[in-house]
Amino acid sequence: MRNTLTIAVSKGRIFKDALPLLAGAGIVPKDDPESSRKLILDTSRDDVKLVLIRASDVPTYVDYGAADIGIAGKDVLMEYEGDGLYELLDLKIARCKLMVAGPEGSNTDSTPLRIATKYVNSAKRYFADQGKQAELIKLYGSMELAPLVGLSDHIVDVVDTGNTLRANGLVPLEHIADISSRLIVNKASMKMKHAAVKLFIDNVAKTVAQNNPDN
Repeated sequence: MRNTLTIAVSKGRIFKDALPLLAGAGIVPKDDPESSRKLILDTSRDDVKLVLIRASDVPTYVDYGAADIGIAGKDVLMEYEGDGLYELLDLKIARCKLMVAGPEGSNTDSTPLRIATKYVNSAKRYFADQGKQAELIKLYGSMELAPLVGLSDHIVDVVDTGNTLRANGLVPLEHIADISSRLIVNKASMKMKHAAVKLFIDNVAKTVAQNNPDN
């Protein structure tokens, strides 16, 4: 796919929110990813393919050149440690917040803290900046369970509506970062396919601006 632009994106909310932005660049998938088993989707443009992968893998595919462009949440990018990509555009979609959460009435004043999270790098930086000692326990899901069974004092997780926290007796305590999806580009692709990549970025940026006139 040397002369083809490959765009890595994950199924679910990010993909659905990204569809209007892709359409603004003249890119419409020919298959519905929710019903198709294909992992590489053809689009309305013969020179553009969509690669469907796990959200946490998008930066890796872009970093190593398996995809030229990717759409990834800022939470994923904050965890990623590679350096073969550029983060070029805030797409202002799939918005949420990275928060410290815990039982109502609790706080993070006493240390050492025991924190359950899949965002280990982000949590480590946050508590280090606060001058607080924290033991980090890596989990891959059901974060809210950890404080309920005594595995951790608090959790660090992305929060959208907060409904899942409330249903499990937890509340947001501290704000770490605002999260939204970002457009990332492989550094080599930016040079070798500059014209095509720049045109795509410009078209997407126009649609983002139209969809967010106040910011």
